Amino acid sequence: MGAVNLEHSWCRRIYDSFKAQVKGILLALIGLINALRQRFEKRFSVLHISNMILSVGSMLYHSTLQRVQQQGDETPMVWEMLLYFYILYSPDWHYRSTMPTFLFFYGVGFAVVHALFRFGIGFKVHYVILCLLCIPRMYKYYIHTKDASAKRLAKLYLATLLLGSICGISDRVFCKQISHWYFNPQGHALWHVLMGFNSYFANTFLMFCRAQQREWDPKVVYFLGVLPYVKIQKPKSQ
Repeated sequence: MGAVNLEHSWCRRIYDSFKAQVKGILLALIGLINALRQRFEKRFSVLHISNMILSVGSMLYHSTLQRVQQQGDETPMVWEMLLYFYILYSPDWHYRSTMPTFLFFYGVGFAVVHALFRFGIGFKVHYVILCLLCIPRMYKYYIHTKDASAKRLAKLYLATLLLGSICGISDRVFCKQISHWYFNPQGHALWHVLMGFNSYFANTFLMFCRAQQREWDPKVVYFLGVLPYVKIQKPKSQ
């Protein structure tokens, strides 16, 4: 009986995680359509596509728990952070060709090393360091943005990050206790849902900031009055 309950619980977790990842893919698809429709720079299309690839890799890993699929989850995580690093720092980088070249070879090198060796906690530390390197630049963009709607995007990004982290950590630390509750909130699945929104809010905020840099007169508008996206007005010369 215990084995049956455990199997049912595991299948439920996979199913909930799968649904959560589908939501992340849909949000990334909406962002991609907006980036293509308004002819944003290709970096943002690649960013939204990388979100979708990451969600697919995560679904494969959660459904199999095999090492190859784990690499398909973790390697895109690092590649995505390198892309964020490029988008955040490249506008002020004096030697423009050096940054994409370095980040490309860094990403390829990581993929090769990650395929040959298991990192465990080392991967998590490495990923956290990449995330921390992006924070100062995100904060700089936030304080230099005067638009209240854009600042709200940044606050939503931070709120979903904190709330998602709480859900994910609670589910991991208190998994046994929570599994005996009458209603299991599925904290890990909630983490995936919130991270999907987190990525969407981050991407939308960065699109707004970049449009400001290019003087494209960006505005935050809402699809069906709910989902924010960036609408731009390019000068006729562009």
